[in-house]
Amino acid sequence: MDLFPLYNSLRIAFISTAVIFVIGIAAAWYVMRLPRAVKGILDCILTLPLVLPPTVVGYLLLRLLGPRRPVGAWFLSVFDTKLTMNWWSAIFSTSVVIFPLMYRTARGAFESFDLTLSDAGKTLGLGNAYIFFRVVMPFCSTGIIAGAVLSFARALGEYGATTMIAGYTPGKTATISTTVYQLWRTNNDALAFRWVLINIAISAVVLLVINCFETKRKRA
Repeated sequence: MDLFPLYNSLRIAFISTAVIFVIGIAAAWYVMRLPRAVKGILDCILTLPLVLPPTVVGYLLLRLLGPRRPVGAWFLSVFDTKLTMNWWSAIFSTSVVIFPLMYRTARGAFESFDLTLSDAGKTLGLGNAYIFFRVVMPFCSTGIIAGAVLSFARALGEYGATTMIAGYTPGKTATISTTVYQLWRTNNDALAFRWVLINIAISAVVLLVINCFETKRKRA
């Protein structure tokens, strides 16, 4: 049994989660403090990938990153590298798909934070960076970590957008989700079922971690 799909899925999920962890927190903290009208517009835009079909997300990324499209053509001419049909191409699609989960969870955590604590810190002469990392983040850490774990689980099971932008090449771009589909197409149900069980086991562990964080947050 070739374990490359597991390895590839895990590295894509880890890298994508790390990327959106930083970007999602920054976007949530920025948008939360904007006027209501602007906040509503940006919130709609940033959450849109959550409700779009993954294949639509993949298509839009192909329109942007394809070798004959603006960004993809420039990258190909400068670095002689295609942004699609590589294992790391899936990082683009997965990051876009899971970003709304991290963003919404982080924003919910930040909105539960009492901003008067931040104002009190400023009156004591504390800088914004110090307040954010030493006051806000510790207070909201449980919700933010739960969001990151949930995003990782979603990244691990991403299929539609990943298939369109990275394709399926055994040993190169194959993930658990794409492998299950290809095995089903070739009537290899026994091996496909093994991968399904592996995916279920990983997902169950992730859900247990999320439940632990939720229980900890309620107790706090």
